[in-house]
Amino acid sequence: MDHKDLDVWKKSMDLVELIYDFTKSFPQDEINGLTSQMKRVVVSIPSNLAEGAARKGDKELIQFLMIAISSITELETQYLISIRLRFADKNKVLEDAMVEVKKLLLGFRNDIIKKH
Repeated sequence: MDHKDLDVWKKSMDLVELIYDFTKSFPQDEINGLTSQMKRVVVSIPSNLAEGAARKGDKELIQFLMIAISSITELETQYLISIRLRFADKNKVLEDAMVEVKKLLLGFRNDIIKKH
């Protein structure tokens, strides 16, 4: 399976761009804090999809999907923290993208589990 053909990988790559744009407005003193954390965690989502898809079996793929699911949940929390701290305003496009990626990840995981 080529990870670049997966809709969830494509959407998570779009999410990377959205997060990088979103964090541009954060205070400069957050560059090594929440800004860095959000960038690292969003990059980990398509990265884990790619690594999982490159593995030989579904068991390993599911393991990497679970990491990606954990990462999107972490990202959602960090987004909410950034709003509470008034680093940025709510962003509907970003919120919708996070929900879509999470649904796609969960659906992909569930489809693989159903195969067995």
